[in-house]
Amino acid sequence: MTVFNVLETRGTGALLRFVAAVVLFAVLQLMRIPLGLLLQVITGVMSRVDGYAVTQVSRSPRGPINHFACTPTGQEVRP
Repeated sequence: MTVFNVLETRGTGALLRFVAAVVLFAVLQLMRIPLGLLLQVITGVMSRVDGYAVTQVSRSPRGPINHFACTPTGQEVRP
């Protein structure tokens, strides 16, 4: 069926609705590409931040750990 046959049998409105649907589909597909790339960038950044946080948390302490606490008056309390 050609465009002219559709225009004859269905009318101008049906042809315009079909063209609008095709254009909307194309626009949505073109919008999806940059959003997908942005998603990939965000995923990579989150992976690096997660790796950095895990490294910092799992590293053993460099110096002695302070086991002392202070009372509200400022005196040290030893366990």
